[in-house]
Amino acid sequence: MISVAPGTVAVYADLACPWAHVAVHRLWRTRAELGLTDVVRFDHRAVLLEIINRGTLPKPVIDAEVPVTAKMEPDAGWRSWDEPDWRWPVSRLLAAEAVQAAKAQGPAASEALDRALRRAFFADNACITMRHVILAAAESSAEVDAAALREALDDGRARAAVLAHVDDFTSGQVVTSPHLFTADGGAWANPGVDFHWAGRPGASPVVLDDDDPTVYRRILTRAAQQPRP
Repeated sequence: MISVAPGTVAVYADLACPWAHVAVHRLWRTRAELGLTDVVRFDHRAVLLEIINRGTLPKPVIDAEVPVTAKMEPDAGWRSWDEPDWRWPVSRLLAAEAVQAAKAQGPAASEALDRALRRAFFADNACITMRHVILAAAESSAEVDAAALREALDDGRARAAVLAHVDDFTSGQVVTSPHLFTADGGAWANPGVDFHWAGRPGASPVVLDDDDPTVYRRILTRAAQQPRP
């Protein structure tokens, strides 16, 4: 069973997953709407598809998913990739390590950095593989001590935590990006969303079958009912 602290939503997700970008945007918005910003925290955990799939981020798949997810949450921040293909972020390992390392500064720092990195990729077409891009995202986040993060990132202290989260996927406990968990055993894979590919993934349209954003109110309410110590 996935271990989650009380008053927390564990968010397993890849930083370059469009469905996860939707999920994180909805978590932040719904938490604010419910007045739970100081009550519920987000514990970001890495789903590194590059390790799980033993391959680079499939640009054709992301290119097909983004138009659908952007219509679901246009305010999350989106821009079709218009940089040269050689700037495409084939790895999110270092960025995922940065999000884990930021937890040493408190949950607000980790939450803010995770969101900044997602926006950097999806809204700004930034290559979040690169160290300097990751550190720029840290410097743009008031909650993050960028100098302390740089030190933590450069000595690799968060690598083991990232790989442990990947193990949660390979063990079968986590099945997709995003996959959310609460302390009472609640689990939601791509919450409220059901979709399918019309044909081969990356070479056919994405068909959205169902989208129920209200599930986030239930997730956050359940998390709030298990208050932090």
